Amino acid sequence: MPNLYYYDALKRGQKEFRACTARGEYPYLPALCEVAEEDQLCHTANLGTVPIPLEFVVGTKSLGRTQSFSRSFMPLMSPDTEFAGKWQRLCQAHLEEGLWEPIKVWEYRNRFYVEEGHKRVSVLKFFDATSISAQVTRILPRRDGSRGMELYYEFADFYQCSRINFLEFSKPGSYAELQKLLGKLPDQAWSEDERRDFTAAYYCFHQAYDAQGGGRLTSTVGDALLAFLKIYGYDALRGKTAQDIQSAVAKVWEDITLQQEEEPIDVKLSPQEAEKKSSSLLSWFLPKGEQKILRIAFVHDKDPEHSNWTYGHELGRRHLEKVFGGGLETSAQYNAMETDPLQILQKVIDEGSGVIFTTSPLLLPASLRAAVDHPEVIILNCSLNTSHRYIRTYYARMYEVKFIAGAIAGALAGNDPVGYICDYPIYGQVAGINAFALGVQLTNPLARVHLEWSSVDDDKTAVQRLTDKGIRLISAQDPARRSASSHSFGLSLIESDHQVNLAMPVWNWGVYYEAILRRIQDRSFQIEYQESHKALNYYWGLSAGVVDLNCSFRLPDSTRKLADLLRDGIRSGSCHPFRGPIYDQEGRQQVPEGDVLDVEGIITMDWLAENVVGALPAYEELSDTGKATVGIVGVDATKEKRS
Repeated sequence: MPNLYYYDALKRGQKEFRACTARGEYPYLPALCEVAEEDQLCHTANLGTVPIPLEFVVGTKSLGRTQSFSRSFMPLMSPDTEFAGKWQRLCQAHLEEGLWEPIKVWEYRNRFYVEEGHKRVSVLKFFDATSISAQVTRILPRRDGSRGMELYYEFADFYQCSRINFLEFSKPGSYAELQKLLGKLPDQAWSEDERRDFTAAYYCFHQAYDAQGGGRLTSTVGDALLAFLKIYGYDALRGKTAQDIQSAVAKVWEDITLQQEEEPIDVKLSPQEAEKKSSSLLSWFLPKGEQKILRIAFVHDKDPEHSNWTYGHELGRRHLEKVFGGGLETSAQYNAMETDPLQILQKVIDEGSGVIFTTSPLLLPASLRAAVDHPEVIILNCSLNTSHRYIRTYYARMYEVKFIAGAIAGALAGNDPVGYICDYPIYGQVAGINAFALGVQLTNPLARVHLEWSSVDDDKTAVQRLTDKGIRLISAQDPARRSASSHSFGLSLIESDHQVNLAMPVWNWGVYYEAILRRIQDRSFQIEYQESHKALNYYWGLSAGVVDLNCSFRLPDSTRKLADLLRDGIRSGSCHPFRGPIYDQEGRQQVPEGDVLDVEGIITMDWLAENVVGALPAYEELSDTGKATVGIVGVDATKEKRS
């Protein structure tokens, strides 16, 4: 029997040899000395004897053994050679009792090159084994700042705490994200039981991934696993049958294939022109002749009595009822985070809701899970920079009106500093800080903007910190309403207990929701999804009417005219808040002169403009709500500060 196995392995090797030769590729095992530079062999670390993944065993340490094997370690030597006899004896030993003696390998950038044990590797690869025991010497490459090298060092740090060497990602930050999804701190060590459980779960997922066609994807199994865990969580793998896992993998396959994209998010900056017109909103949801009313649900993390943010969205819901009249029915669910948001989403789906808006980033995980389980329902989440196919996200370019407000503040400040209060360091908010600061700089180059965070303490304390410094001109949160007890306001001048409102950035959620529903009505919403293979994020601004700046009559006429000019310029595209040159607090040029920062750079901004006094808060400084929000959609600079 072993001789038949050898003939089969030899045929595989010869076939691979011919294919490589035909493509002009080197047909033998690569040698370590051809991959790593000579001086790097001096910088090594002994990892001891550990199991290593056979798929990552790719070559030989020395040139002398290269031509005995094809690139996949299948034999190339004649059946009558001593080599073939030894291979067959190892094959017999594997079939009878297993091959347990460790091989010796060198690891370079998480690929293994064999020093002793080539034929054992060949036999086990022939039988599709997943791992082999090995004495491993790691070569530590020079860090050169390249993306591939940085990914490797992220892996090396992850290996220190997990001792997992079979998991690879293609995108930076993924190892830290996995630690978080598994409920661990960045540097927290794994126990032996945790390592064993994860290994079993990973290879079960790997089988389901391969069965679905994962081998045709350019992304890694690790990328796919991370996408799966973001939706279903780790418990969806532990203790589940292979059929259960394969079914779950099939459900999230669009998110898994999305991992192939270098830029997985397609940001839509304005509503596209409708490709079809319809007189009836219901005609696209219901079979012909059916008269049921379309139900639209809003799910909020707070209630409108205690949250200006929720109240603004509530005004948007009422706007829909007014505009569409009896053509639709809306409902609102409040304080979803106090119970189980997924259960609340299931409740409104069971009640017949065909479109659901979830108005907080905190509701993103539940929204995503509900969307996967109910593809017949349209679910949108109010957040930014999320890479999921099953839901769409929507947010507003508030930085455009913040820039105008900053220009007003600079014009009024004279020799005094200006204050700015932000809530969470999440995608979109840092752009608002910098746009305001650049607006101040436009009209008052010497003025400084002092930054405080309401999510570190509260908005009242943040205001007090600024007024204690003698700062009276302050921009803070932009509510849908003002109340006597609220310390949130737009741009205001504070004198003791007296507050004069000067300019109010506003969110026109009703306009936003109406535009989305009309796009669903004319089917441009559906067509957009079919034509794109990416995650769709809506990021509309002044040109779409979803944000604006209300200026007080107390402002000087010249300042109001300036605001109008800037508003018209931003709407038309002739003025851009992030046109260079722009420098950060360290004096580094972030945007060259004459260039305009692209939308990805605006969304993912993790630096502060040179005239800002303050910093992004560390994760530990944030309130519980702030930590939860940043954990989902926080800028990378903040996430990296976790301990």
